[in-house]
Amino acid sequence: MKTKRVAQHGLWVLSLAGLLAGCSSVSLDDKSKVPVENRTGTAVQPGAGATTGSRSETQVANVDLNKGGSASTQAAIANLPHVVYFDFDSFVVKDEFRPVIEGNARLLTGSRTKKMTVEGHTDERGGREYNLALGQKRAEAVAKSLTLLGATDSQLEAVSFGKERPAVQGSDEEAWAKNRRAELVNR
Repeated sequence: MKTKRVAQHGLWVLSLAGLLAGCSSVSLDDKSKVPVENRTGTAVQPGAGATTGSRSETQVANVDLNKGGSASTQAAIANLPHVVYFDFDSFVVKDEFRPVIEGNARLLTGSRTKKMTVEGHTDERGGREYNLALGQKRAEAVAKSLTLLGATDSQLEAVSFGKERPAVQGSDEEAWAKNRRAELVNR
């Protein structure tokens, strides 16, 4: 019984050693074997690019959020989308509104003194308490998405207006779809 256990243990150790040996055939530190793709789509071996001495040249430009003064910054803020729409009875942020979330998150991470209120809204269907709770969940879902992209909790406040502030009057699907929203308001 003991020899069977030793044999099983030895087989396990050999299997593990074989697995590790197979994984060690690719060195992550050896950059000379890793091709790099340039903008034309052709492979370039490292060291064949634009290097001068010990300094590497890159074509990545720094982004300055304050570039162009406050007038252009204000114009960029004014043109930034600020509404996220939701499906009926849902507080899931859809992928199609990712640019809205990302743009506003960049705005908040670029200026830590900037603050926003995320206002959750619903359509007219359902009771007052239910809609207030759903609006709050929508506002919190958008605020959570912003914090996952770098905004801080102190920059955001999530509030619900439920069905009390419709964007569009009407009792049809078109009006309801416009009222199921979260609005990002600068404060």
